[in-house]
Amino acid sequence: MTVAGNLSVSVVICTYTERRWRELQAGVAAVLQQLRPGDELVVIVDHAPDVLGRARLAFPGIQVEANTHGQGLSGARNTGVDVAEGDIVAFLDDDATPGEGWLESLRAPFTGQDVLGVAGRVEPAWEGGRAPRWFPPEFGWVVGCDYVGLPGGGEQVRNPIGASMALRRLPLEAVGGFSELVGRVGTLPVGCEETEISIRLAKADPSGRVLRATGGTVHHLVPRDRQTVRYFVSRCYHEGRSKAVLSGLVGTELGLASERTYATRTLPLGMLKHLAAIGTGDVAGAARAACIVLGLLTTAFGYASARRPRSVT
Repeated sequence: MTVAGNLSVSVVICTYTERRWRELQAGVAAVLQQLRPGDELVVIVDHAPDVLGRARLAFPGIQVEANTHGQGLSGARNTGVDVAEGDIVAFLDDDATPGEGWLESLRAPFTGQDVLGVAGRVEPAWEGGRAPRWFPPEFGWVVGCDYVGLPGGGEQVRNPIGASMALRRLPLEAVGGFSELVGRVGTLPVGCEETEISIRLAKADPSGRVLRATGGTVHHLVPRDRQTVRYFVSRCYHEGRSKAVLSGLVGTELGLASERTYATRTLPLGMLKHLAAIGTGDVAGAARAACIVLGLLTTAFGYASARRPRSVT
């Protein structure tokens, strides 16, 4: 489905709860303003009949479908891929709102034939207006957002952040879509489905690349219940477990390739920066430094405690 020689985009938003209804409406409205002729918006509802009925009534003219795969984000995304007709499939979280130029920033890099995926910029929209003073920006991934240590715009990354990403549809279909062995189900704070699919795409096409695109931004809601140390610890623990499952599927060399640099360079530099901030009167720097240690140790504990499936070659 190509229009006037340009790549068309299917935007897929997956949702499962009415608690994010206001954010879903905002995301749908913002996407509709950015679609070109030939593009489409698809909303996938993950095993929630009440939400499905409400969405079909609220969004006339938009394709709203039920998840026909296993419950969870990976299954919902695979349903989106099944019904998508665009050359590119862009994924947007149901609690993320794209800013102006978001869709074009994801589309543009695909003019390179070797580009398999694009990772968009994801900024936190903190409920209450600002991040907790103890929260280290090196752990932005805990709340599904960009974090210190990511490459800049136009640079290659291993995998995108799921709140804002785009993948070529045909290669995505060819490798079988997202693995349902990893990924979030409901509110359980697990993940790594974006990493797993990016690694499989790279294995299928070693010359392919995933690039960062920072020209457009999505604002990802961080509600108050995700602004606690308890959630921080839980998310780190489950990320470690998810990484263990991922490493079992693709091998530790690929599964932990980016994490080694992150743990040995980004986090130590972050600790030094936050400790130095104490000398400028920012006493919360000590808490941020302590949370870096806490997050790293908790993630490592989660990794060590998980049972790993057999590697897939």
